[in-house]
Amino acid sequence: MDLWQAPYRGRSPIDATITIPGSKSVTNRALILAAMASTPTLIKTPLFSRDSQLMIAGLKSLGVAIEEIETEDPDVPNLLVTPSQLMGPSGIDVGNAGTVMRFLPPVAAFARGLIHFDGDPRSHERPLAPIIKALEDLGATINHDNRYRLPLTINGSGGVRGGKIEIDASASSQFLSALLLVGSSTQEGIHITHIGDHLPSMPHIEMSISMVREFGGEITHGRDEAGNPWWFVAPGELKGREYQIEPDLSNAAPFLGAAMISGGQVTVRHWPHSTTQAGDALRGILSAMGADVSFNELGLCVRCTGEIKGIDIDLSDVGELTPSIAAVAALASTPSHLRGIGHLRLHETDRLNALATEINSLGGDVEEEATSLRIFPSPLHAGVFHTYEDHRLGTAGAMLGLAIEGIQVENIATTKKTLPDFPGLWAQMLASNPEVQKA
Repeated sequence: MDLWQAPYRGRSPIDATITIPGSKSVTNRALILAAMASTPTLIKTPLFSRDSQLMIAGLKSLGVAIEEIETEDPDVPNLLVTPSQLMGPSGIDVGNAGTVMRFLPPVAAFARGLIHFDGDPRSHERPLAPIIKALEDLGATINHDNRYRLPLTINGSGGVRGGKIEIDASASSQFLSALLLVGSSTQEGIHITHIGDHLPSMPHIEMSISMVREFGGEITHGRDEAGNPWWFVAPGELKGREYQIEPDLSNAAPFLGAAMISGGQVTVRHWPHSTTQAGDALRGILSAMGADVSFNELGLCVRCTGEIKGIDIDLSDVGELTPSIAAVAALASTPSHLRGIGHLRLHETDRLNALATEINSLGGDVEEEATSLRIFPSPLHAGVFHTYEDHRLGTAGAMLGLAIEGIQVENIATTKKTLPDFPGLWAQMLASNPEVQKA
């Protein structure tokens, strides 16, 4: 195993100001909208990570021109995206990126020719049926051997008719976002009705709607007689533009959580005062767990004495924060109940089972329920924290390592999925303390 020695901080307070790379969710949505637009788009300060690189490679393979434009920061160039007629044949590697495996097939349906999709072994297990069925209902031809999963091949005819569809997006809001992002380019528009029991991650749906509108699209929303929510994306031309990518607020979770675990303060630069990102919920969550959260002239600052309170909270809309919140909760003085997160079983790994297994292996007391985790105070000890090739498990292990000496995180490189250099940024945050163990 590739083991990374998590830096140990103990009770030595942190005092750091850091810059978080751009949002994966915003970057990959902007890339899709830029590719579907009629004129070029300049994407400023995008994220460069495995997920975004897979998205860029997939769009390039369809004929979209994407050029890096130098900026004052040589590590973060802007991207000039010039749309063109989408063409096959092409083979697209989705890795294990949910946005790539769910956002790119609808785009490929507008191409001419055969577009084959495949990815990491875990991608074959992740749900894709709602997208495949919706595209077939809209007139696309897809070969999936009746498995409704990857691998699959789309036989694009150069356009998509559009029309009315029903979809169950209970397992992932990405199913709905994928259709919202391309609806403007259909001939008739798309009328989408969600027929599932619940709809997780509403902030991501709101993000998709907001961004479509920023590119000139028109989306209306309502409920039918049965109470099911619907969205109508009108046919129309998207216009390219300059688009500034916000810092990834969800990726800030382990760093802000570090201030709670070791005490002291961490400031994240350029935190927006208004945003659709799910990570903005950290302000309220960490405050409820004992932190002092406020804006300063640089961004958002979290201060804490190191005393952590447990929390009872529904995380259904912000499930991606669960691993970081669970790591903080495992070090709290009172119990926590993290609810509404059953859909996390279908992410990069079964996150509920993985979190319970790994925290308990370190001496924790976590009870795994069907859609929630109950976390009770228990002294933790050294050991190996496995990541299951899940980037958010990797950062959770690093968080626990701040408080517990001797924790090793298996395959910390998996964090490259959304953070290009997590170990480097983590070390930068801790650099003011000479006693910190270097990774």
